[in-house]
Amino acid sequence: MATLAQPAGRFALGTFSAQDGEPFPGLLVKDRVLDLGRTLAWAPSGVRAVVERWEEALPVLHVLADEDALDWRPLEGLRVHAPLEPRQIFQSGANYRQHVIDLEVAHRSPDDPRTVQEARAEIATVMDRRAAEDLPYVFIGLPSAIAGPYDDVALPTWAEKPDWELELAAVIAKPAHRVSVAEAMEYVAGYTIANDLTDRATVFRRDMKAIGTDWLRCKNAPGFTPLGPWLVPAESIAAPGDLRVTLKLNGETMQDESTKDMLFGVARLVSYISQTSQLLPGDLVLTGSPAGNGIHWGRLLRDGDLMEGSITGLGVQRTRCVAEGPS
Repeated sequence: MATLAQPAGRFALGTFSAQDGEPFPGLLVKDRVLDLGRTLAWAPSGVRAVVERWEEALPVLHVLADEDALDWRPLEGLRVHAPLEPRQIFQSGANYRQHVIDLEVAHRSPDDPRTVQEARAEIATVMDRRAAEDLPYVFIGLPSAIAGPYDDVALPTWAEKPDWELELAAVIAKPAHRVSVAEAMEYVAGYTIANDLTDRATVFRRDMKAIGTDWLRCKNAPGFTPLGPWLVPAESIAAPGDLRVTLKLNGETMQDESTKDMLFGVARLVSYISQTSQLLPGDLVLTGSPAGNGIHWGRLLRDGDLMEGSITGLGVQRTRCVAEGPS
């Protein structure tokens, strides 16, 4: 395995396995891993079980990170899986100002009378109004779409325009229902990286335009959400509203933007979602993707492409696209 970028802070959590072994929840400290399933008193079966007892677990993890006389294993040689299995995935759409402007221009009808400049100005006004009215746009994703941070991504034969969308993902620490913006960050255990792949050709229903978007079809194929590599505790990420989100395609930088460009930050998204739904420990809140998607560049994903996604302090994921064979 290639050298892995170290996360911010003293430690991170991940899910690991020997090449042919069962996955286990691990504490990552530099280049070594401690099996938490065999170390913690309650023998958690996975990282989500650690997060479910986050307030109790966090101080213990700090102590363990400094203990040399434990059964540490070298990271090298271990397989790295998605850091955890959430029950629910909440995905924020149209949450980066420049990204939405680019999409609006890319999806303009051929007979749209507006100039490019007029279209950009109009959508910018709409986004300013959304931010002022405090109305994020959130939909639901499927846990079955999650893949590991170094797994291949199968591009379905029906996906005509597969695209990348690298995103900051917040991991929920405890049940959250109807929490305020001021208290929302108390419910965040940490952060990880998600690449929310989208087939642009199936975003909008062609047969029922009044219904609008079809998120099930365009975003939830198996493996369409590479996740990780690590869950980095929130205490190690001082400014989630000022992180660099970068995606390279075959070595060429396509996305490179700060989370400052988000219309709604983590606290506002968590609070907004909790007004309707109950967030549960281990749930993911995807915060949207910045500008620089394939639909903007006119270059979508194809067989053999290598995506490398990084976010400040959260490590790097590397995923290769593989064309799905006929069923």
